[in-house]
This record gives sequence, structure tokens and C-alpha cells, in this order.
Amino acid sequence: MGDNGSAEHRPQASFAPMDVSIELTQKQSTGAFESFDDDGRLKRTGTMWTASAHIITAVIGSGVLSLAWAIAQLGWVAGPTVMILFAFVIYYTSSLLADCYRTGNLVSGKRNYTYTDAVTAYLGGMKVNICGFIQYANLFGVAIGYTIASSISMTAIQRSNCFHEKGQNNPCHISSTPYMIIFGVIQILFSQIPDFDQIWWLSIVAAVMSFTYSSIGLGLGVLQVVANGGVKGSITGMSVGAVTVAQKIWRSLQAFGDIAFAYSYSIILIEIQDTIRSPPPSEAKVMKKATLLSVAVTTFFYLLCGCMGYAAFGDSAPGNLLTGFGFYNPFWLLDIANAAIVIHLVGAYQVYCQPLFAFVEKWAARTWPDSEIISKQIEIRAPLSSSKSYKPNIFRLVWRTAFVVVTTVISMLLPFFNDVVGLLGALGFWPLTVYFPVEMYIVQKKVPRWSSRWVGLQMLSFACLVISAAAAVGSIAGVVSDLKVFRPFKSSY
Repeated sequence: MGDNGSAEHRPQASFAPMDVSIELTQKQSTGAFESFDDDGRLKRTGTMWTASAHIITAVIGSGVLSLAWAIAQLGWVAGPTVMILFAFVIYYTSSLLADCYRTGNLVSGKRNYTYTDAVTAYLGGMKVNICGFIQYANLFGVAIGYTIASSISMTAIQRSNCFHEKGQNNPCHISSTPYMIIFGVIQILFSQIPDFDQIWWLSIVAAVMSFTYSSIGLGLGVLQVVANGGVKGSITGMSVGAVTVAQKIWRSLQAFGDIAFAYSYSIILIEIQDTIRSPPPSEAKVMKKATLLSVAVTTFFYLLCGCMGYAAFGDSAPGNLLTGFGFYNPFWLLDIANAAIVIHLVGAYQVYCQPLFAFVEKWAARTWPDSEIISKQIEIRAPLSSSKSYKPNIFRLVWRTAFVVVTTVISMLLPFFNDVVGLLGALGFWPLTVYFPVEMYIVQKKVPRWSSRWVGLQMLSFACLVISAAAAVGSIAGVVSDLKVFRPFKSSY
């Protein structure tokens, strides 16, 4: 089983294993060995705190603002209960996945640098190709979704200022296309950061922004409850009568999907774990602590924002909590919240796309090992410093710029692509968050078929499959609805 993760699947240490061995020996003899890890790479410097920042940046997205709507569909009892249950599921399956970072011994076993590497080492076969396709398709879709989401927040800032200056009777229609271009230009610059390990500071800034706009939404919810003179909402949520029985069931399933996807970050868990410094303690232990901290913090914020939003608006809770407060009072605070969302999405874009960037670049290096375009770096001296220099890589510059341009153009062409991203997320939630971690755990621990543990794991997997399928159907319905009013490059708010 361990041979499945052979050298050809190890992106960074596998280009020239003999050279790496010689290089390590030379470094050890010259006293420079302590600067490198056991696989020949520069020592990883990540900690529980930086890993937690990456996770929080990935998990607490602008989707937190839709949780009030989700709770409105389920009610005061089922809403928070479902949220806590999903937090437990995500933490449990993420813990299983964290143990798969190394094959064999958790301290000295062979590293799996990516999610696909872990699947290769433990499962192999066609499952590797299926996993890789789902993972990278999701990352591509998330890049498009974040481009659209950021443009919505930027247009919201301009609209609120327009309404404040010209009055609420002015339509203040704002095109989102220029803002997508601005976001794309920013991402072209940040995308030149070489690898995941070097964006820790961007993740910390993004995580702070997550708490900023979540806290503003929470605070405005509290003020709205006070203004209402009490708490709105009911035990069962949206009542039959206001909606049909079919709509009640449909919306409840959508709410399950919204909550499930709000927590999912397994798609990049292994890549985050690969930034953690070498043991002791093992990377798996550090990652589990980071996961526990991050899931606890996000669940706390999710419950506060979701429940307070439902208390403020009741069954009429909006899909985006911030829009429920209008554009007026206080318009400047809503501008700050939307600006925080944009800054957060800048960082989240990089957290999700860096694994995809690395995958393509490592594939290119394996395919054309002698190409100077792929391997050569150009040294550029910093204009105000003689000692500092930048070393961009031609292939990295061209490929990452092209990626950002393509995702930006698709965002402008299909401004409703969030529904398609929802479909990709629905298709990716079950296999990446539940199925593969469960199956790898069964292989790793040699869990007997039909044992109580095996049956329990399979039941968990099946339940999450049903939720993913329901959410996928909902996303397809959203795409069909959007196509009826589709106008390319004509999105405005």
C-alpha cells in the first residue's frame, strides 16, 4: 500500500531523488542541515495559530451572512442543532484526514503533500483521478465565486453612498464588471506569492476581516432585536401557509446544504497541514488542535450571527444578513462591513487557489524538467534597496496571470455563477469532506468490514451523500432560473 505513493506522486522531493539525497548529505556535513526538513524542503514554519488562520479564512466566508436565512427555514430548535451536528461531523472527518498526511508512522512516515497524494497512498486506482478532478474543479469554481461575491460587496458600497447622497428613490444601478476587473488585478499581484507557506500573513488579515464583518452583522442584529422590542422567529421556522409543504421541504434541504458547505474546508486541509513545522509533536496533532480551535470559533460565530439574524428578522430573514438592514442606517458601518468582506475574499482566494497553482507547476516541472521557462527565475533588484531582490518565475507569472484572467472573464460572462459554484460545492462536499477521509481511515486502521465502527462510518457517509444530492438539485434549479434572465456582461445591482 505504501508503494502507491512512490516518487512520481511526490511533487517536491521527487524531481531528482538521488540529487536530493546527495544535497542533504552535503548540507548535513556543512552544518546547514537544520535548515531543511526530512524531505529536503526548507523547514516548514507553520504553527497551530497559522494553521487556524488558514482554516478560519477558508471557513468563515461571506456565506456566514446567509445562516440567518438557513435557521429561518428550520426554526429555533432544528437550526442551531443542525449547525452543531455539522460542526461535529466536520471536526471528526477532518481529524481522520489529518492522520493521512503521512503514510504509516504519523511522525516519520512518508509525507503526502496534497489531498490527492494522500488518496494515492491509501486508496490508489481510479479514485485518485476522481478525487483530483473534483478537488481542482471545486478550487476553480471557488475562484469564480469569490470574484463575483467581492464585486457584489464593492457595488454595495457604491450603492449605499449613492442612496445616501441622492435619496432612496434613485435606482442607483451599478455595474459589477469594473469591480470584477479590479479584484482580478489585485489577485494577479497576490498570485505571484510563490507558495502556500508564504501567505500566512494574508490569511491572518483575512481572518481578522471575517470577524469584523461577522461582528458588524451580529451587532446590527442585536440593535434590530432591541428596536423590535423582542425576539422574532418560531420553533419550527418558516410555517406552512406562508409557503407550501413542498416549498417547506425544499427550503429545509437547501438550509441543510448551506450549513454543511459553510463549514467545509477539507478540500485544502492536507495543503494547510503541509505548512506546519516538523515534529515533535506530529503535524497531525497540531492540525487536530488547529481544527478544534477553528471549528469551535467558527461555530460560535455562526450561532451568534445566524441566531441573532433570525431573532431580528424572523421568517423574513434575508439571504444576506447585511442587506436586511438596508443601505441607510448606519450606511458607513455597512460600508466597513462590505469592505471587510472584500479584503477577506482577497485572502480566501489565495488560500483556495495556491494548491491549484502548485499542482499545475509541479506537473509542468515533471513533464518538462529541462525547460528553462519553467525552472529559471529572473532576479529583479528592489528599487529602494540594494540588498533585496525579487525572483519571479516566467512560467508562474504567465500561468497564474492567465488563470486569474480566465476566472475574471467567466465571472463577468456568467454573473450568476455562484449557483454553478454551489453545484460544484454540492458535488464536492460528500466525496472530499466525508467519503475519502472515511475510506482512508478504514484502510489505515484496517477496520473490519461489517464491524460496528465500519457500519457507523458508512451510515455517516451515506447521510452526507443524501445532503449533497439535495443541495446539488437546488443549485441546478438556481442555474435554470438564472438562465431565464441571462444577459452576458450586463450584471448590475
